[in-house]
Amino acid sequence: MTNRTSNTRNEQGIDEQGVDERRVDGQGAGGGNVTVLVTSATGKTGRRVAERLTARGATVRAGSRSGSTPFDWEAPETWGPALRGADAAYVAYYPDLAAPGGVQAMETFGRLAAEHGVRRLTVLSGRGEPEAVVAEEALRAAAVGVELTVVRAAFFAQNFSEGLLAEGVAEGLVVFPAGDTAEPFIDVDDLADVVVETLTTDGHAGRVHELTGPRPIGFAEVAAEISRASGRPVAYRPASRSAYAAMLTDFGLPAPEAVWLAALFATLLDGHNASVTDGVKRVLGREPRSFGAFADATWAGEEA
Repeated sequence: MTNRTSNTRNEQGIDEQGVDERRVDGQGAGGGNVTVLVTSATGKTGRRVAERLTARGATVRAGSRSGSTPFDWEAPETWGPALRGADAAYVAYYPDLAAPGGVQAMETFGRLAAEHGVRRLTVLSGRGEPEAVVAEEALRAAAVGVELTVVRAAFFAQNFSEGLLAEGVAEGLVVFPAGDTAEPFIDVDDLADVVVETLTTDGHAGRVHELTGPRPIGFAEVAAEISRASGRPVAYRPASRSAYAAMLTDFGLPAPEAVWLAALFATLLDGHNASVTDGVKRVLGREPRSFGAFADATWAGEEA
């Protein structure tokens, strides 16, 4: 398991190899050659958003710690230079909007975005996280005159393939503090498509888009779907909050962060997020991809 976490949906497994700024003539929000800052641009959502924006002809300023556009959520001095000259920005905050410091970070980022003339922001938030809502509102209040769209996402399907839980899947055992709770996992490709729509088309300012997959499923069913698609056994073992925090610590996460993260996961997966929404369909005009379809696309053809 990686010892670096990011957004709780999750942006985990960030590869900090630089993603170059991509410049292509094209029309975007408000017309002209639109420039979009993508924060956390080497993470699961940021990478996909950057790719899709480039395909639409936008100039993508891919912000990361080691890329051509230096950007680090832990180094506020990098935020202003990255925002300078940008028309819009995708805000994927590390480690999570609900984390300590999230409100203050959004206040500073929003103020800088407004000062630098950014016209449109889309922020990735957590579904069912009251603390994240406070951070959303801090960003809204600070980014005076800037259009803001909030995208609240369910737990990422890709956490099982390229992030938080991928190592357990590879070893045949997923351990997580979710009990038998069902979750309507969202495919990150669907999420990225929604984010790009909000950044490049009108009609989303002030909106909150809550994104889920088509139906809730439990972690045991997730393991069964991966087993079916991959042809090799994968099991799920529920863990207590304290046991999971200890496991994260064993993998190298600082103890306070491990305790906070385990508590957050246990809270998010207590059943209050089990309902589904039509957010993907309302924005994209199509149904979201199911976990089974995601599993087939990801693991089909693997040797047992």
